[in-house]
Amino acid sequence: EDDLPIVTFGNLMSEGITLSRRGQHDKALGCFNDALKLRAGDKHCLITRSKCFLKLGDTENSLKDAEASLQIDKTFSEGLYQKAETLYAMGDFEFALVFYHRGRRLRPDLHKFQLGINKAEEAIVNCIGNPSLVKLENKEELCFVSRQAESKKDKQKQQNKPTKDQKQTKKKSPKTEQQLLGALYADKAFLEKLLKDKDLMKSSTRQGIKVMDLVLEGISYLNQRRDFWQQQKPMYARVYERKVLRQGRMQDKKQKPSDISRSITKNMEDIELCRGSAEESCRKAERMLKWIQACSENEVPNKNELIGNLHSCIGNAQLAMGQMEAALRSHKMDLDCARQNALTDSVSRALDNIGHVYARIGKFQQAINTWEEKIPLAQSSLEKAWLFHEIGRCYLELDKAEVAQDYGQKSLQSADEEGDVEWQLHATVLVAQAQVKLKDYPSAILTFERALEKARLVPSEAAQNGIIA
Repeated sequence: EDDLPIVTFGNLMSEGITLSRRGQHDKALGCFNDALKLRAGDKHCLITRSKCFLKLGDTENSLKDAEASLQIDKTFSEGLYQKAETLYAMGDFEFALVFYHRGRRLRPDLHKFQLGINKAEEAIVNCIGNPSLVKLENKEELCFVSRQAESKKDKQKQQNKPTKDQKQTKKKSPKTEQQLLGALYADKAFLEKLLKDKDLMKSSTRQGIKVMDLVLEGISYLNQRRDFWQQQKPMYARVYERKVLRQGRMQDKKQKPSDISRSITKNMEDIELCRGSAEESCRKAERMLKWIQACSENEVPNKNELIGNLHSCIGNAQLAMGQMEAALRSHKMDLDCARQNALTDSVSRALDNIGHVYARIGKFQQAINTWEEKIPLAQSSLEKAWLFHEIGRCYLELDKAEVAQDYGQKSLQSADEEGDVEWQLHATVLVAQAQVKLKDYPSAILTFERALEKARLVPSEAAQNGIIA
């Protein structure tokens, strides 16, 4: 089985995720597109592609993929979160808030939905102001107004409003632009100065691109950034914040819970992005672990869950660096933390990782014991197919071919339930290898022939050649 390649769909997904983490989102997008050709409508692949589109700034396609995943499964928490994130990036903060709330109702254990609610609410307040400070006057036109009258007023307002073109002609004052763009204001001023150089604007680069087009493109980008930051944090919101500071409402110098939540989210994202470099990922996770441990539970409500997550990240990084004993300690700390706080998903994750480490260092019986403990926690047929297969492989390594064959059959049954051809292939090969060790050669030949049929469906030429051999 060592000669067989990684299954096609899984290989494309893994390659795409790795490329995305390295920032090569265009290449990653190609991998996800190819993966969806092999397994159209896979909700997990749709979400990873949606994230990739979002990184590339293509919010329209990102939203389409998120919505497509929810059409397949309306209760798909990752789909709800990705749709909310995309809507937030588009500036539709109210709709984003709706989907953050839906996700939290569905999965209250996932802290990221609460973080999303916090940032969406803050963005709305920045745009429209704090509702508690708004005073409505009891005027006649606000009372018992018919829908027709309201419609008429709306039409009159629309007529009095400046057109889109008129709005665009209004330039923002240099002072306002400087506040919005910050350090980028000097870049915009430099580009605008270049526009006045007529001879330079007529010239072209070695690639044949007009200098004027490049300069205008740069100015357009900075204008878009300015407008986006104005929407997320308009000037009147900044004035309001300064008033709040003067009034002494920021007496407590400690970080707000919302600030801590944003900081945690950013740090966790940084750790995820560093997975291409195990050493950097480990270093960042260890630094964040010390910081989280120093925080109180009031500041970080899900403190114990985060500590477990960080132990898991550190363990995975140590495993990638070949530090097996250290990785085992980290994953066991994750398991202890999960059990103490009754976090079922975290217990399942920790058992999964501990089993991996044991298998890597050749302690197959300990790996079997760990993974068998995880079996009742498996949430899908696909997860069971993988789990039974790994346990069967360990039994095969221990020369317990009969038990390995039984687990291979269990893996095949779970893969059949899921309809996953790739794991059907793996399970069938495992059963055939167990039959060879049992010297049941006629059965082994028939089983290998069935595996060959699966390899043709995947399709994988290398797998076919390996099975024939």
